[in-house]
Amino acid sequence: MLVSELINYGSKSLQKKFISSHLLDSEVILAKVLNKDRENMLISHKQIISEDLIVKFKKLIDRRTKSEPIAYIFEEKEFWNKKFKVNSGTLIPRPETELLVEKILDLFQDKRPFILDVGTGTGCILLTLIEEIENSSGIGIDISKKAIEVAKKNAINLKKKNILRFYNRSLDNIYGFKFDLIVSNPPYICRHQIKNLMEDVKRYEPRIALDGGNDGLDVIKKVIYKSKNILKKKGMLALEIGHGQFKKVSQILKLEGFKERFLIKDYRDNVRCILTVLNN
Repeated sequence: MLVSELINYGSKSLQKKFISSHLLDSEVILAKVLNKDRENMLISHKQIISEDLIVKFKKLIDRRTKSEPIAYIFEEKEFWNKKFKVNSGTLIPRPETELLVEKILDLFQDKRPFILDVGTGTGCILLTLIEEIENSSGIGIDISKKAIEVAKKNAINLKKKNILRFYNRSLDNIYGFKFDLIVSNPPYICRHQIKNLMEDVKRYEPRIALDGGNDGLDVIKKVIYKSKNILKKKGMLALEIGHGQFKKVSQILKLEGFKERFLIKDYRDNVRCILTVLNN
């Protein structure tokens, strides 16, 4: 079969299962199988593919027809132009989170922050900050042992394991430290709304990284309350929040003595990140 024929096969197979990104997904999967970048593969669309690669491609397409995310199929996801290992024990990094990282880098570029990343997952936030901010250091925590294992592998791959630590523990067990920056992309989906998420999210991504309790604010509240005691003077708390949660989270922050410094909107003009400091 030719490249073009295989792409068409994959696209039609995915379309039948109502995968909206059927053509792109087929191209991405075949490019991975051929070990080429997508653009070069498309240029050589008349290339004949060997039987063993055809079999491999069709198996991967079959996995995708069941809504398994491509990031899990290939166990990697790009974030901030770097490839991070992911698996079913970690949330897949999102483009919206890059907006939060971008603002933090703008604020801390000339500083030497000691950072705490709460619910670190793949470690992509903390590792990116450590990579981009000279002389920074930090700790990443997650209650998922699987997530911490992935984060540690990413730290090794990026050669950053000596200037940060990842711990499998809850925020309640963090004491004896004071941080310049606490950042968190916590679970913030309301429990009753999880069933309404897209198939690839609710079937494959870890529920522990999605479920924010009955109102979606359980972990967000915990991060805010704890941050009061472990932030240095003039330290910053950077939170990613869910759609429509800004007003409630803003009220909680004010009641706990925080002052909003910056708000970040996502690509749909919703407030998705709040950067705030203790009003002391």
